Amino acid sequence: MDDPLTELRQLAMRHAPAFAVRSTTAVPNLGFWASYSPTPPMPFIYEPMLYFALQGSKRIMVGDRVVESGAGDFVLGSLDLPVMGQVVLANAQNPYLAVAVKLEPASIAALLLDLPAGGETESADDDGKALMVSKATAQMRDALLRLIRLLDAPQDIPLLAPMFERELLYRMVQSAGGGVLRQIARSDSRLSQIQRVVKWIRAHLAEPLPVETLAGIASMSLSSFHRHFKAVTGHSPLAFQKQMRLQEARLRLLTESGTSVASVAFAVGYESPSQFSREYARQFGIPPGKDAARLRAG
Repeated sequence: MDDPLTELRQLAMRHAPAFAVRSTTAVPNLGFWASYSPTPPMPFIYEPMLYFALQGSKRIMVGDRVVESGAGDFVLGSLDLPVMGQVVLANAQNPYLAVAVKLEPASIAALLLDLPAGGETESADDDGKALMVSKATAQMRDALLRLIRLLDAPQDIPLLAPMFERELLYRMVQSAGGGVLRQIARSDSRLSQIQRVVKWIRAHLAEPLPVETLAGIASMSLSSFHRHFKAVTGHSPLAFQKQMRLQEARLRLLTESGTSVASVAFAVGYESPSQFSREYARQFGIPPGKDAARLRAG
């Protein structure tokens, strides 16, 4: 059987946007990434998702960790994670192409209930895999191809999309990412405990960060919480909060026309606009006012 990667690229070229963003599609949980040139490091928040690289290559920085992915790889993101992403290899004739499949913990859990018991133990390093990269298997590519082909048969999407997505998850559970998927589905896993904390931080960005409260949300002691949070996210809780605040500020500056830098700073929890501007420029390489003008002009 021919490798489906060629057809996957052709479908992605047809359905992906003509600029460097993620697009949504008529198939639930399915989207595309495309970039027609290399990019500087840009901030993103990776949510729980599968990213299949079809063409070109990308570099992702999480704290002091660097993850590289290229054609034929999958990247598994297991929680909401601020990262710096950079398209390394792309041009107008051969753009960077990737497929994104959003992960729903309930769907993974429903699949696991139907699997035979056994083989479910966690490895000691699973909590260090909030973001992991591995080679996609032929079975994964086959299932992904069937899912994407539905874009050309929209009448089949309601019935077949859940089946093909479930098949893709099944193939993922059998792969190197299977232990991580099991942790996503389990409410008592370390990844799920840290994800609860991450969601609390995102929902309370403008508030002080009570570490004792965070450890309680994670159902961990303070020392255990600090250790596992850093292992999973690549950041301390305070550094993670700062990353989230700065990325939320950047989004507000882009989407809320006429909003002042000071009001954005206060909205995401900074008490000093000057400190906000310094940390923003250190993170993104440009002061917030100039960055907002550049983003809107682009």
